[in-house]
Amino acid sequence: MADLHAILSGRQREQRGLFCVCSASELVIRAAARHAAAWNYTVSIEATANQVDQFGGYTGLRPADYVQRVEELARSEGLPRDRLVLGGDHLGPLTWCRLPEAEAMARAEELLRAYVLAGFEKIHLDTSMRLGDDDPEAPLDVAVCARRGARLAQVVWDAFARRRREHPDSPRPVLVIGSEVPIPGGSRFHEDSVTPTAPEDFRRQLDAFRDAFHRAGVPFDDVAAFVVQPGVEFGDDFVCQYDSAAAAGLMASRQGERVVFEGHSTDYQTQQSLAALVADSVSILKVGPALTFALREGLSLLEAVERELRTERPSGFREALLAAMDADDRNWRGYYAGTPAEVAYKKLYSYSDRCRYYLPQPGPQRAIDALLRSLEEIPPALLSQYFPRQYRRYMEGRLKPGALPVLCDRVGDVLESYARACGIAPPQAEAAIER
Repeated sequence: MADLHAILSGRQREQRGLFCVCSASELVIRAAARHAAAWNYTVSIEATANQVDQFGGYTGLRPADYVQRVEELARSEGLPRDRLVLGGDHLGPLTWCRLPEAEAMARAEELLRAYVLAGFEKIHLDTSMRLGDDDPEAPLDVAVCARRGARLAQVVWDAFARRRREHPDSPRPVLVIGSEVPIPGGSRFHEDSVTPTAPEDFRRQLDAFRDAFHRAGVPFDDVAAFVVQPGVEFGDDFVCQYDSAAAAGLMASRQGERVVFEGHSTDYQTQQSLAALVADSVSILKVGPALTFALREGLSLLEAVERELRTERPSGFREALLAAMDADDRNWRGYYAGTPAEVAYKKLYSYSDRCRYYLPQPGPQRAIDALLRSLEEIPPALLSQYFPRQYRRYMEGRLKPGALPVLCDRVGDVLESYARACGIAPPQAEAAIER
């Protein structure tokens, strides 16, 4: 495993931060592994608690299944195992928060145990939500959040001791904690701006967690990062870009601490904003919906190429995706509002990207498979028309003109912004062309 502490502290000159690909999409994971292998950097690929759990999550995958699948994809793309970090995101009672504490925490413990035994190396302990017997009218006490976090940290180390007996070479996991955690997947409400975590709130939260860990007899040195709100967010129709000046007080408040900040909801930030975040010690960047948004864009463009070629049996990707969304609206209904025409637009083009939940379903997946099969070689003129950046790389001899490599490279355009923000240099061929 890569030395995460060296990367996050800035001691590793060739990579000054880590970005985390939070996705269960095989195409996104493949694109991430392909890009990291080509650019030679360490990437974290992470499963979120609602995607992958001890019961299968909404993907049907348990933690060990996810590990096996990601490692297979990484291996097929030539990414060395020591350049891959497996992360668990929002691990805690998130999906059982309506249950009383005793029951919700018992399930959360089982979840953490499954992740650690499967070999996950970066663990985000999320206890920031109220549980069924918490006062629904009062903010969750940070001391309660910290106590629950310390309890789950103990589960991590108990499970890791067991894993080490069975797999002696297993690296010791690093922990991420915090109590001011943005909602996974972006905001449900329009926000013109987002206020960064107040410096005094960060110090109060950090002290509460440190005290809770001490009381529980759990080592705090394994905590590598703390989740804060640096002032970034996205939602249905907006993106709040990072403002370094507005977050200056928060960034100064970690002076003297070894822990760095982890920033969630960094999707759709400009490369300049991402680089400023890393420079300001938000050394871990989370991204997910922006990658599946790019994937859906790429698939739509491939379907446009297919139409131009008048394929005998068109894939029907757009039709299959919308049919799946119309058949079951549970994953988008609470996010999209407006007239029928506005909702129809948002189903495909909202930054919230709720259509990502439907891409793996049987109908859309069959259409995607058909689309990739039918475009094994895209004519250069159509590549230029619909994928100009990929056309340039094709003309330079750096990209094959097939649907799968072009699609992965299109997602790679987003990954590139994160890599550059972390100080990662492009491959020599690309760097030479830039000069």
